[in-house]
Amino acid sequence: MMAETAFPLLLGDLDLHLLAEGTQTRAYAFLGAHLSEVEGAPGVHFAVWAPHAKAVSVIGDFNAWDTQAHPMQRRGEGGIWERFISGLGTNVHYKYHLQSQLNNYVVDKADPYAFAAELRPGTASIVTDLNTYDWGDEAWLAQRARSNGLDRPTSVYEVHLGSWRRGPDGGFRNYRELAQALVAYVTDMGFTHIELMPITEHPFDISWGYQTTGYYAPTSRFGTPQDFMYFVDYCHQHGIGVFLDWVPSHFAKEEQGLGFFDGAHLYEHADPRQGEHLQWGTFVFNYGRGEVLTFLLSNARFWFEVYHIDGMRVDAVASMLYLDHLREPGAWVANRYGGREHLEAIAFLQQFNTLVHGEFPGAVTMAEESTSWPMVSRPTYLGGLGFTMKWNMGWMHDVLEYIKADPIFRRYMHNTMTFSMLYNYAENFLLPLSHDEVVHGKSPLVYKAPGDEWQKFATLRLLLGYMWGHPGKKLLFMGSEFGQTAEWNYDAELRWDLLQHAAHQGIQRWVRDLNRLYTSRVALYALDFDPAGFQWIDCQDVDHSIFILMRRGPTDPTKAPEGVIEEVHTGAAEAPVAEIAGREAKQARQAALEATRPFLIFACNFTPMVHQGYRIGVPALGNYRELLNSDDRGYGGSGVINEGLFAAQALPWQGQQQSILVTLPPLGASIFELL
Repeated sequence: MMAETAFPLLLGDLDLHLLAEGTQTRAYAFLGAHLSEVEGAPGVHFAVWAPHAKAVSVIGDFNAWDTQAHPMQRRGEGGIWERFISGLGTNVHYKYHLQSQLNNYVVDKADPYAFAAELRPGTASIVTDLNTYDWGDEAWLAQRARSNGLDRPTSVYEVHLGSWRRGPDGGFRNYRELAQALVAYVTDMGFTHIELMPITEHPFDISWGYQTTGYYAPTSRFGTPQDFMYFVDYCHQHGIGVFLDWVPSHFAKEEQGLGFFDGAHLYEHADPRQGEHLQWGTFVFNYGRGEVLTFLLSNARFWFEVYHIDGMRVDAVASMLYLDHLREPGAWVANRYGGREHLEAIAFLQQFNTLVHGEFPGAVTMAEESTSWPMVSRPTYLGGLGFTMKWNMGWMHDVLEYIKADPIFRRYMHNTMTFSMLYNYAENFLLPLSHDEVVHGKSPLVYKAPGDEWQKFATLRLLLGYMWGHPGKKLLFMGSEFGQTAEWNYDAELRWDLLQHAAHQGIQRWVRDLNRLYTSRVALYALDFDPAGFQWIDCQDVDHSIFILMRRGPTDPTKAPEGVIEEVHTGAAEAPVAEIAGREAKQARQAALEATRPFLIFACNFTPMVHQGYRIGVPALGNYRELLNSDDRGYGGSGVINEGLFAAQALPWQGQQQSILVTLPPLGASIFELL
């Protein structure tokens, strides 16, 4: 299908009012450069917000960048400048030439609402028509609310497009090429979603996209806006969701960007104690200004509406919530109540989440938030920030610290691994092993653990097995799924050549099988955010560094024994007798339903010792089988596996009424299921 709504091209008075108020969420429909027609003459309508300018003109390759050729006119008192230039079409390169009325400041700025940008080191904006792409993802969008639900599997492959795969010449690949190769790979690996590190236009590769200059333009490194539309469309047509990393927390200081836009601080605070991240070398948005809210809220809507994305991971939320984030005493300004909470940013995040969830069914928002701020993933009408999920940075930190320790000393860190379950249901958590954990001297995942090469690979498989068993949605950064042995390098493609070695093939095969198990077993995802979905079988075997956990799915009334669910009719029985009978019937019904709940048991041994005849408590009698074992030789393990069936004995153990005897492999994860 074609794009749903062509953009209107004339600025109405109501639009201007809503823009200044901060409630206009489709500002991209009239600001920026739009193909238009005046009295039958085709051309381009330009509009930009620059309230402190005394003169603005459109310059570009069509007028030899002449600052006098096409002056713009000021529209009312709100600071909007506009100009229609006939005869122009797509692919025109342009900027705005601004002269400030406050000082002698003169500058050429890229269009804040530009839909396309010149390939770096060029900094011009490019006129483009976003209404031309023929979409084919109607079926995906129609069912997205269901497939992205919190009770559905979400296994995310985090990708940096510039370094996942490079072309034969070492250059970047086009969005279309990347779509086909990436979708084939993630489908084979069993991931359900792709999360792209920022693809908004940015001047320097070294920023990984986190220092943005073009919030409405997919970076031209990989092609045109239509090429990126194809990327999203192709993912959707093949059943893969697309999340974008979004950065409303700060922006680049480059001259062509938003900073000091018209000789005044429009988008950022003038006071550097509020308007700058000194450690990051970036500006901070002024969330208390209506036009800035319009810019950001419209930008969020833009990516969902125009590019059909499925979700946003919001970067550096902690830096938005706290006025003193990464600031020394005296280097920040308190809120109006004297506190450190950034009230305007909090209100913005709530508005953002209300907008996204209200307008786009099934859309997902995720907060990268590393503090104990409450109710990040709770609805705004309850006082929460309104995110769908929160990255569980505490879990990530704890498990990585644990695996770094020598197995001899892990007994002294046992609580590090169990601590996450004390707060697990305070938020809807996603478990991330992201790009931040494999750069800047932190080492790749496979080399975080001590020991020889075999132990390192075994520990990585064990870590991933534990992660897939732990409640919470999953995210894994590219390269970790096959045990990349070098830190991530944004300027080179992944070490795919490592897959010629069996150990790396084994890690990859393990992740593939974990994902396939995860998406095929309701017990592993349906109750991620419900305490009924998890139980420790044993988290107290400190001396052996062993953790036994159970994941459970919802009850299935259709599988309850016949007659048990029926209500007990007491007839003319006396009231106390009837009450007792009714209570017993209810208990029998509940027990019958409980027995229908599917479950899986994960046994994780974090030492290199083999444990034979290890007894595990199980919730039901019957025959058990081992579904997966990270020590299988096919994954690069030593081959200590559990073959055949294991009949549960009516021997109470670990709080269960029955138990099985199994062998726990060294540095291994074993997953058991009742037949």
